[in-house]
Amino acid sequence: MGILSVKTTLEIPDDVFQKAKVKAAELRIPLRQFITEAVELKLTADPTPAAKPWMKGFGKLRHLHRETERINGIIEEEFGQIEPEDRL
Repeated sequence: MGILSVKTTLEIPDDVFQKAKVKAAELRIPLRQFITEAVELKLTADPTPAAKPWMKGFGKLRHLHRETERINGIIEEEFGQIEPEDRL
């Protein structure tokens, strides 16, 4: 069973087309192969970073949650105390 392919026409911006041609030539592969591989990479890539760039850093400090709560508890405890010199 062979690989099926489809002939199609695409509109690609001139600068992108020229860069693709140069890169394919540098890699010594046909432009058709270069574009096919580029599309395959895009199809298998994780869509999250491109779709939601703000998610990249979300949750990276989760490991500090308990430490933050501990520090907040100490601060609350210390500020809740009335020092003898502050009493009337």
